[in-house]
Amino acid sequence: MNEFCPKAIRKMEQQFNFNNEISGKIALVTGGTKGTGKAIAERLLQAGATVIITARNQPEYPNEHLHFISADLSQPAGTQKAITEVLEKYGRLDILVNNLGSSETKGGGFAALSDEDWETTIQANLFAPVRLDRGFLPQMLERKSGTIIHIASIQGKLPLYDSTLPYAAAKAGLINYSKSLSNEVSPKGIRVLTVSPGWIMTTSSTRMLERIAESSGGTLEQAAKSVMDGLGGIPFGRPAQPEEVAELVGFLVSPRAGYLTGTEFIIDGGTIPTI
Repeated sequence: MNEFCPKAIRKMEQQFNFNNEISGKIALVTGGTKGTGKAIAERLLQAGATVIITARNQPEYPNEHLHFISADLSQPAGTQKAITEVLEKYGRLDILVNNLGSSETKGGGFAALSDEDWETTIQANLFAPVRLDRGFLPQMLERKSGTIIHIASIQGKLPLYDSTLPYAAAKAGLINYSKSLSNEVSPKGIRVLTVSPGWIMTTSSTRMLERIAESSGGTLEQAAKSVMDGLGGIPFGRPAQPEEVAELVGFLVSPRAGYLTGTEFIIDGGTIPTI
């Protein structure tokens, strides 16, 4: 380092060690065995955290450095199991990334959806993070330190009524809840943030494209274009990679983002057509 570097810059460089910036932190990533959740977990591990992941099933390709808890977070018993195991084994949680999210309802608009469709979707996408926050916040508040990230979706603002209506409604609720929670706990030292991705090219997305291509007799490229057209277009010209979303989350949980709370960060390649 240049010996004439100002003291403030030297101090900043010491404080923000990008390669090990959350060393010593305990982090939980829900839905962390595949897709975006897996990328987030690996990004936090790279930054020095002890990382726990949860999902209903064991990861297909286990990472011995990621501590796995089998739990169905769409059910109250599953969230309580995850909370209890984390606190009993590690004594605290510093970073909670509520990444779990899914939409398995059939298309066809409101008339095609049953109470069970709505209940299942809202349990996984809204109630699971609410329960986990409620379980982990007391020890964060006691220490006046902690970060909670809610992974929502641009469908909270740009719903696709013909295919994912319950999912869009649940994510809109999560965005509103996240902002409200931040107003309550930020004065007490807890940062709460929302990340709303657009279309992400995960393994599940690839399988979806394969199904579309097979049913339409077209190519994967044509299938991808049809999905982007359904979203109204993606100005960037492609979906996000899971690692791109993970990089944003890695920044938000780091000391570099220490003044950020109560904000929604949209990462969608420009999909949402308004500011």
